[in-house]
Amino acid sequence: MVYEEILYDVEEPVATIRLNRPKRLNAFTTRMGDELKHAIAEAERDERAVAIVLTGEGRGFCAGADLKGLQGITEGNRSAMGSEAGDLAKAQPGDPTMTGFHGPYAYMMAVRKPVIAAINGPAAGLGFAIPLFADMRFASDRAVFTTAFSQRGLIAEWGIGWNLPRLVGPAHALDLLLSARKIDAAEALRIGLVNQVLPHDELIPFVKSYVQHLADTVSPASMAVMKRQVWERLESELDPSLRESVELMVQSFERPDFKEGVQAFLEKRPPKFPRIKT
Repeated sequence: MVYEEILYDVEEPVATIRLNRPKRLNAFTTRMGDELKHAIAEAERDERAVAIVLTGEGRGFCAGADLKGLQGITEGNRSAMGSEAGDLAKAQPGDPTMTGFHGPYAYMMAVRKPVIAAINGPAAGLGFAIPLFADMRFASDRAVFTTAFSQRGLIAEWGIGWNLPRLVGPAHALDLLLSARKIDAAEALRIGLVNQVLPHDELIPFVKSYVQHLADTVSPASMAVMKRQVWERLESELDPSLRESVELMVQSFERPDFKEGVQAFLEKRPPKFPRIKT
């Protein structure tokens, strides 16, 4: 597949997706969204990819929605943000049994592999919202964040009213949403918006080494189950989560991953876990 607005590459064990409109700080378009979804579906199917890394080409991560698309909406053309990419838009990444996780960008939470956002520069508006659906966020020390929505007369778009307070707490979430003020990477780390801040030139090498560590030491099947446990049970009470974990533990005993993990430990060697097949 030849993409127009993203770059997609698989270098085992990492699938890397780069938003690719660097002259416009990777301003997001509907086609870019369709290509992103398609590429994530491809990476989920690719056995070489243990995890999926999302970043931006050039000096920015994503400056938000392309304002030309927003102008189309103000002029009454509500299809301006609709799908433009034909078959690309039909891609369906993620576990189909995870109901409620297949809307725009929430599908990342249902993907059976870790999705990691490597935020390499400014992230605003939609560019702020999309990484919140990733499983982890690592940021360059040059990254700057702003929600921006209130300054455009908009609301907490794309589910950000759900996931932002879960990451940083209601007070920090409301501060960022209402004021739309810019915060740097250090503050993003302090409030829990990102997992770690790296020197700019070390960001991508670090993330790749993190994925390599996963590939070398961790069961892909275990990661898929754990990811589902976290996202699906985020709103449930403790007791259902405990009961489910017992059932899942019994199932894990029956997988070859368990036998391999124990054998590798006893033999003091790296495990050789099978990759995810979808």
